[in-house]
Amino acid sequence: MIIDDKTIDKLAKLSSLEIDEGNREHLRSDLIDIVSFVENLNEIDVSGVDATFTTISGGQPMRDDVVSSDAELTKHIINHAPKTADNYFIVPQIIE
Repeated sequence: MIIDDKTIDKLAKLSSLEIDEGNREHLRSDLIDIVSFVENLNEIDVSGVDATFTTISGGQPMRDDVVSSDAELTKHIINHAPKTADNYFIVPQIIE
């Protein structure tokens, strides 16, 4: 995978972050290292390994799915959100 200015611009847009020009080269270097590491994982032979596993005997413990409503907490969260309308969050469109 090639990490170029276009890729960094797209990542900045998707993450809603501003990337300073001075940090772009350092970020590019870090991303190249990360992608290279992940690509190395493709070389590992996992043909004999089950697709899923757990270290917990008996599987993952489940909890009851209990619905609760706290109007004060909801109001607090909505009041601290950057953009809201009719008690819903407004988020930027990320899928073109």
